[in-house]
Amino acid sequence: MSFLSRLLGTAPDPRESVRPLWHRVIELARDPGYYTECRVADSIAGRFDLITAVLSTVIVRVEGSEMRAESALLAELFVEDMDGQLREFGVNDVVVGKRIGKLMSVLGGRLGVYRSALNAGDLDKLTGAVQRNVTFAEGADEAASAAQVAERLLKLSQRLARFSDAEMLKASAIW
Repeated sequence: MSFLSRLLGTAPDPRESVRPLWHRVIELARDPGYYTECRVADSIAGRFDLITAVLSTVIVRVEGSEMRAESALLAELFVEDMDGQLREFGVNDVVVGKRIGKLMSVLGGRLGVYRSALNAGDLDKLTGAVQRNVTFAEGADEAASAAQVAERLLKLSQRLARFSDAEMLKASAIW
């Protein structure tokens, strides 16, 4: 029955269980403080960089629990969202797949370096990763700005560690 439900499209989408978490990732990445205080570029590139940084921080927390499958579902929602954004920008169907592949590669690379730094609680390593992977506003002191973003990500990681898996999936505004 499960196979037929999936085949006929009658089964509930498993991504719905993590959609509130995805929406919270986007909300956190849009925090105005990143753009005003940390001087991240308020541009498509800057916003993408913050989404991947915050998403990586959340995925590291999710991977460290019993919710490993949910990290894949979060990645699927990332792909779905980026696909929609590319189409909205007028990228044609032929190119969307290639661009999504590149974006997933970027996410994978960043996740690897952020994972290593976050799991070690290494602020210096995280600052270096942020400096290499985040677009800052013109005229920003990139080293200082990267340190501010890294501190915020490390604090987020520490906050997330205090929540149960169920609280993570609820993605309430408390975190």
